[in-house]
Amino acid sequence: MTLHSLTTQRQTTRPSPDLGSPLALAVIVPTLNEAGNIAAMVAGLDRALDGLAWEAIFVDDDSTDGTAALLRQIGAYDRRIRVIQRLGRRGLASAVTEGVLATAAPVIAVIDGDMQHDEALLPKMYEAVTGDDGGGGCDLAIGSRYVDGGAASGFTGVRELISRTATRVTNATLRTTIADPMSGFFAARHDAFMASAPHLSNIGFKILMDVVASSPAPLAIREIPYTFRPRHAGTSKLDPRVAHEFFVLLLEKMLGRYVPVRFLMFAGAGLFGLAINLMVIGSLFRHAGISFAVALPAGVIAAMAFNYFLANTLTYRDLRLRGAAFLRGFVGYAAVCAPGAIGNIFVSTLLFRDGSTWWVAALAGAVIAVTWTYAATLLLTAKRRRPV
Repeated sequence: MTLHSLTTQRQTTRPSPDLGSPLALAVIVPTLNEAGNIAAMVAGLDRALDGLAWEAIFVDDDSTDGTAALLRQIGAYDRRIRVIQRLGRRGLASAVTEGVLATAAPVIAVIDGDMQHDEALLPKMYEAVTGDDGGGGCDLAIGSRYVDGGAASGFTGVRELISRTATRVTNATLRTTIADPMSGFFAARHDAFMASAPHLSNIGFKILMDVVASSPAPLAIREIPYTFRPRHAGTSKLDPRVAHEFFVLLLEKMLGRYVPVRFLMFAGAGLFGLAINLMVIGSLFRHAGISFAVALPAGVIAAMAFNYFLANTLTYRDLRLRGAAFLRGFVGYAAVCAPGAIGNIFVSTLLFRDGSTWWVAALAGAVIAVTWTYAATLLLTAKRRRPV
């Protein structure tokens, strides 16, 4: 935003409401490089929520385009606008949770910062939650693209197909009947959200699905139609990792109470690593005539490198390393996993000498190593998990 446009907004935006007025609604807006949409978003909220005591909490994942600085400029004269700038943390779902935790408003609403959600629907969503519309109130009011009267004009054909497919998968997996469980546009009673908060996975983009699946009691839900608009400015944050995070979230909600989902992902990657291990050992020992004592560590090292790549790319994508940090990370990973690798080699060699076939011996050693490697990976990433 230029100085001229900022000055213009100062002239057109109403002053902050009386601080003695009870706060009614907090609008949580997660942002990442949305500087081009901030002026339109603030102006839209100002128009839509006229007459209501509200605040907007923008939770910014350390944008590189000056989003947080711009919000501070606006917040300096409009105390309804607040910003939480997160350092060392990223993700829409966790950003929403932090925003909700930072407000005392009895009703919260979540809206994207790209102007694709229709802020004019917020009063209707608020009234649906409070019961001011005569409907008796509800726990959760969802802005829906897929009920009568709704539309997804902001989607291309492929994106709409993906969205509808994900909706069917979600409802079948979590046994819900929500028409648009993938919506990121909703309002809720603050206490209803807080009841879900201790159980949230905070994975990826789909916070609504997380809230519904994590609630300790069934939620009273209403869906309100709206038209999903084209993006106002900036670029979409959707990429292949969104699909990955979506399925991770489904696994977390289905199996997380029984076994850590990261372990399931790690074990899945480990199966590929095991295949690499056996393939290298078999190629060297069976086909190249190299001794088992040499082929075994070669297979272990190849599997270790492959597992590190998959862990960095998928299992710990939110903490992934790049460039020189990736290479330094592998050295650290190999050092921490060395005891498991040594145990692998010791057990495999012992079994092979006792008469086991080469692949049985290698498989037994890999089973010994996988649990150690998983624990070592957790230790390796622990420091990167700490908030800055």
